[in-house]
Amino acid sequence: MNAIVDPDGPKLAVVASNPVPQGARVSWLKTPDNVRLRYATFPKGPGPARGTVCLVHGRTEFIEKYFETIADLQARGFAVATFDWRGQGASDRLIRNRALGHVRHYDDYVADLMLFHREVLLPDCPGPYHLVGHSMSGLVCLEVGRRDRMMFERIFLSAPMLGLDNQPLDTIGMARVAKALTAIGLGRLPVGRKSDGEQSVDGFAGNPLTSDLARYTRNLDVLKAAPELAVGNPTIGWVAAAYQAMARSLEDSFPTEVKIPVLMLAAARDEIVSIRATETLGLRMRTGRHLIVPGARHELFMESDAIRGQVLAAFDAFVTEASLA
Repeated sequence: MNAIVDPDGPKLAVVASNPVPQGARVSWLKTPDNVRLRYATFPKGPGPARGTVCLVHGRTEFIEKYFETIADLQARGFAVATFDWRGQGASDRLIRNRALGHVRHYDDYVADLMLFHREVLLPDCPGPYHLVGHSMSGLVCLEVGRRDRMMFERIFLSAPMLGLDNQPLDTIGMARVAKALTAIGLGRLPVGRKSDGEQSVDGFAGNPLTSDLARYTRNLDVLKAAPELAVGNPTIGWVAAAYQAMARSLEDSFPTEVKIPVLMLAAARDEIVSIRATETLGLRMRTGRHLIVPGARHELFMESDAIRGQVLAAFDAFVTEASLA
């Protein structure tokens, strides 16, 4: 058992605009390569028990960002278990410059999720288990679905990062270039524009993440209260790992190897990840499908009430199918 119960261990940042969901418990999970992952569990709300949602985040995100969504899931009868990916949030950072997002291999994320399932979900959380992932987590979730069809009943993905548009080369070409740069020792250097890691209220207009000012501001409130949660630009190494994972999803065998039912939601106004890549994979999968949410920007769970309502309704219908199957 790798879970560490430590009264002086990790905490959740608390701000007035972002109330902590009921019954939160937070602790450490130590990986075999000695990385501490901050995780939290939340009991279901009133009513019949429906199992547990394992909620995994996008790049730069952290547990506190999903408090509202966790409360929504609790109200639906689900317990929730979630953790900060290695290299971000309050989990251990992997390089000296903690402001940069870094990982050596995407498979490290896959191994962390499988460890979390084994060491936290199975002993401490009621089944059945559903997996919900956003953006960067999309390929991690699908890879887990390839490797073990028994871990989760269903996989629900929000704006999965399956491809990126407007790049100088195609996905395979970008993977090769980023891998070569990493191989010659440049893997810990940052990439992207200086503005990529900066957010402010003044930057709300035209931002690619959400059209909801209150939720945008709420996330800024959390980072102001707990700046140590912030992550800026990715490293070349992170980009290499991500492109190699995206390239794997283009292999002919990939869509048929995911045995768990999958629903992928794409945001119609997404400027972060490729909608076309989601559509293409959705049409190729035997156990999966996709929907496009009109008017939505990238962060579907952080969008306006009208858009979030559509996202949660799609989730409700999808998991209800599981109970009727």
